[in-house]
Amino acid sequence: MNIKNFIRRTIMLLLFLGAFYVTVTSISNVSLADMQIWDKNKNGTHHTSEIRQTMIKKKTLNIVKPKKRYISSDEIEGAKTLEEWGDFDQYPSQTVVATGYTAGVESTGKSPNHPEYGITYSGVKVKRDLYSTIAADLSVYPIGTILYIPDYGFGVVADKGSAINGNKIDLYYHTVEDVYAEWGKREVEVYVVELGDGELSEDELIKLNENQALQVFRQEIIDS
Repeated sequence: MNIKNFIRRTIMLLLFLGAFYVTVTSISNVSLADMQIWDKNKNGTHHTSEIRQTMIKKKTLNIVKPKKRYISSDEIEGAKTLEEWGDFDQYPSQTVVATGYTAGVESTGKSPNHPEYGITYSGVKVKRDLYSTIAADLSVYPIGTILYIPDYGFGVVADKGSAINGNKIDLYYHTVEDVYAEWGKREVEVYVVELGDGELSEDELIKLNENQALQVFRQEIIDS
């Protein structure tokens, strides 16, 4: 009877130790082998601190970075729209007929497998952002011209089109559905914030879109 009790207690002890080991390794992410290596290194065979740091780095979980989100104007006090924020009356204005376009076949004749799909005349990629790419008659609005278009936002002239002549502009949207839902065709008064010099680079467009003073308005435009 005593032998049976001894065996039973031994088995229970082993099960307890096994469960304890599993719990510790699960929480700490450190195995028995790791402990043995650390103990060995503690005796001076390697630089203990350096090896521990290396092992910790290897065991660090891969954290997925969240998609970048800009603070919405709804989350702050002050101007809620670009129209409220900017004193656009200080800039010369002109009435134009504005339509919408996409990078697709329906607007450019290019399909997604075309090597120049989504590339504007200026060489930059089409973009709907705080500063979006738009098309215009380059004799009226040279490449790089920045316009403010009410209900659309800032547009940077980066493209041209055979049907875009005189006081006409084409506003970039991701899809045809967006064009019809968000814009269509309108006569609108635009403000010439800055006249372009005929050139526009990706770096310049990125710099415009990273303007810190305007980031609170960016999320709504990107989501639109």
